[in-house]
Amino acid sequence: MNQQRIEMLRQKAEALVAQMDLIEKASLLRYNSPGVPRLGIPAYNWWNEGLHGLARTGTATVFPQAIGLAAMFDPEKLQEIGDAVATETRAKFNENQKLGVVGRYKGLTLWSPNINIFRDPRWGRGQETYGEDPYLTSRLGVAYIKGLQGDDENYLKTAACAKHFAVHSGPEQGRHEFDSVVGDKDLYETYLPAFEAAVKEGEVASVMGAYNRLNGEVCCGHEWMIQELLRKRWGFDGYFVSDCGAIHDFHTNHKVTKTPQESAAKALHAGCDINCGDVYVHVVQAVEEGLLSEEDVTRSAVQALTTRLQMGLLSEDCPFDTIPFEKVDCKEYQDLAVEATEKSCVLLKNNGILPLKKEQYQSIAVIGPNAMNNNCLNGNYNGTSAEYVNFVDGIREAVGDDVTVRYARGCHHYMAKDGDWFESEIQSLPEAISTAQHSDLVVLCVGLDPTFEGEEGDANNPFGAGDRNTLKLPPPQVELIEEIAKLNKPTVVVLCAGGAVDLTFEDQHFDAILHTFYPGGRGGRGVANLLFGKACPQANLPVTFYRNAEQLPHYHDYNMKGRTYRYFEGEPLYPFGYGLSYGKAEITKVETAPNAADGVDVTVTVENSGAYDFAPLVQVYIKGKTSQFAPLNPALCAFKRLPTKAGETVTATLTVDAAAFTVVNDNGERVVDDKEFDLYIGLCGPDARSRQLTGHTVFTQTVTR
Repeated sequence: MNQQRIEMLRQKAEALVAQMDLIEKASLLRYNSPGVPRLGIPAYNWWNEGLHGLARTGTATVFPQAIGLAAMFDPEKLQEIGDAVATETRAKFNENQKLGVVGRYKGLTLWSPNINIFRDPRWGRGQETYGEDPYLTSRLGVAYIKGLQGDDENYLKTAACAKHFAVHSGPEQGRHEFDSVVGDKDLYETYLPAFEAAVKEGEVASVMGAYNRLNGEVCCGHEWMIQELLRKRWGFDGYFVSDCGAIHDFHTNHKVTKTPQESAAKALHAGCDINCGDVYVHVVQAVEEGLLSEEDVTRSAVQALTTRLQMGLLSEDCPFDTIPFEKVDCKEYQDLAVEATEKSCVLLKNNGILPLKKEQYQSIAVIGPNAMNNNCLNGNYNGTSAEYVNFVDGIREAVGDDVTVRYARGCHHYMAKDGDWFESEIQSLPEAISTAQHSDLVVLCVGLDPTFEGEEGDANNPFGAGDRNTLKLPPPQVELIEEIAKLNKPTVVVLCAGGAVDLTFEDQHFDAILHTFYPGGRGGRGVANLLFGKACPQANLPVTFYRNAEQLPHYHDYNMKGRTYRYFEGEPLYPFGYGLSYGKAEITKVETAPNAADGVDVTVTVENSGAYDFAPLVQVYIKGKTSQFAPLNPALCAFKRLPTKAGETVTATLTVDAAAFTVVNDNGERVVDDKEFDLYIGLCGPDARSRQLTGHTVFTQTVTR
């Protein structure tokens, strides 16, 4: 939005709030605000979700889960998806306005994206993020925010929200009292850059505080983080909202206050404008008890009302008011979602069996607990697709009547057969073996789903409140996988999971592995397109696939040492940035030159020598030659998808920003401490494992500053 326009709307909000008494001002700060009818301000519920599609409000296009969208490494496509989500949100909002419906999941304030760092694969909510790298998360977070908020000069299409501020990535069990202890270097180098970019570049309308404490102080009452860093240093001028129930945790779990009134006062004084929860019903009493000034209430009331004005909620000329209901889950967005599925699934292994040629098979066995499971398509924070296409359906669509498709579940997701379970479940393993034996090819659909991993209260795994305690698949699936391996049938593994899984056995015993994350409502169609070569895999991992959890530090440790590709000292199974394709491309030439913005331009020539049109990912990593503060390993500093046709050679320029030549010291200060830097340019990361798996050449260019 135009800054002059925002200031005009703020003045209008100030004039309206000046006419209110304390009770009316305080009412604006509740997530389920009753409004101020006498001033023409209607009721409004702030709580809505749009992580990978409009969520929890009935039918909407279900795009691949956020971690899958990250695997696209494509900010432009992600922004397009964000715009589609905003359009569907407006379409439903407009219809609800006509019907006079106000309530949760009915508003225009979308509490997305989640730009926390996926520091440990055991975190159940890691699926909501854009992966483990702060630079990638920054680029994708900004893109999605711009998609959600639109580019209108006068109004926000929807109001995006960067969450959870800050240093929040598990554990789910105990998050209401957990203290994330982190040093200044890791704080400013890893956990904060995406939030800073969301504010300064994305101009995000909202920031949500986390449940946890940060170095002893509750995040939703952290005055220095909210007022000094977020607002003064970064220039954030939107509304700050608590995570749901987080302020209640002040007195019930963190024990930093004793009463709801004290909690309300602490949060509001620190700058938390909107309370998702019920504590702000005590705001008036807190003022009366002298715990809080009315000026604090006024400040937040103005901010809340300004945001509503920015969305055009008290205007009659908002162009988004005319978006029709017919845009919800329309053909255009259905196709966009399938395209996103095709571009987000990572091919981890292929011995040449893929793409499948249906004329080579008379029968295909589709086996596993995810073969017909719609939950593994959805991911969490999802809407309801008007049509679900699971993996069995997608394969049947792809082969038509020419090939017999047989299905067997094989096992429960995680419940062992000696548990208190139905006899049919116990007998499903023998059925799967027989189904495989009587088929020419096995497509083994295993992994997790959001009933097993996710947010506390949503996932219902028997441990961890949605977190995982291992990278191994659950025992019933391990048994199924091992039994299928004994058959020596041609087998393709289709994996669903919110992040990394221990695939050491599968990598050794099966012909191909396709990681689909949680691929969206019609994900089976997009996956089948990939399996049968109608689409070409091109996605890359936004996380590291470790060989096992023993390679990782303790889950509760927020120190980055030993974590993610930047600080990992071992050899991963599949590295960050890795992904195979049916296409064949190579970088044939690299040139670097300084640019006017004090960065470096990297010009690459890429030759597509294969038979497929696809968009290989050019990746640029950086490391100072003598820096004492740089991450252990080279860090991603630029990337770009290059669409190429078979046989085509293309040239493109990537920009390495000036900030990439700085590092964060132990005091959290961003400094220049080197004069020579190595840039690594390739179609994979610079590590030995990436080069071994892909066969790609990685170019090294030394840049002197």
